[in-house]
Amino acid sequence: MKLFFRQMGDTGPAIVILHGIFGSSDNWLTISKTIAARGYRVFAIDQRNHGHSPRANEQDYQSMAADLREFLLEHKLENPILIGHSMGGKTVMQYAMLYPGTFEKLVVVDIAPKFYPVHHTEIIRGLNAIDLLNITSRNDADAILSRYEPLVPVRQFLLKNLYRNEHGRFDWRLNLPVIERELHGVGEELTNPQIVTGPTLFIRGSESPYILDEDIPAIKRIFPNARIETIQGAGHWVQAEKPAEFVETLMNFLS
Repeated sequence: MKLFFRQMGDTGPAIVILHGIFGSSDNWLTISKTIAARGYRVFAIDQRNHGHSPRANEQDYQSMAADLREFLLEHKLENPILIGHSMGGKTVMQYAMLYPGTFEKLVVVDIAPKFYPVHHTEIIRGLNAIDLLNITSRNDADAILSRYEPLVPVRQFLLKNLYRNEHGRFDWRLNLPVIERELHGVGEELTNPQIVTGPTLFIRGSESPYILDEDIPAIKRIFPNARIETIQGAGHWVQAEKPAEFVETLMNFLS
């Protein structure tokens, strides 16, 4: 599968970034430019069924890891640094287990390799409640979504997926039917876990429940050379809520 990507920077070591569920490469645009300014080539990817990338019937980590492998081979990126947030973090962890020796360092943002119960049901219901044929503006969509998701920043994030197609009608840059069907699998524990000995950084937000202190021993069993860094005052979207702190934490690890 040929994944859509945005590239920032023309020289330096390669960094590949994978977004989380309901996200896209667009969410990482500002951070990618900041990292590229530090001397890196940054490739922010749209994962399958998200953004501008192709749609498919599968949304599992084996498939997404295979997509990433195909992308690296196609663009001749040897031993890049891999960064993934949330679902993207599980993708890069699965990739590291399946394709050892093909990356330099791994950065996992606010996700552990454990099972997470389904907790996006209301978001899916809200997105499905938006009648794309009858809304006339993004504000219409926001008013409907607000019945299911009270937080404005979350709704703004979700509605970035709303666009007007070539016929001038609203449409989604998400494959909602497949994402809804595969939502349970997105939270699954990674299959067939293998020890990953490469340098790995886990970045978590102090206000996020995704990586708890009691998760650290399990992380260390699979990633024995992992470092866990906590960014104070950040929730699950660490890179968006505390971008300066996120970049400095990342740069300290890479250097």
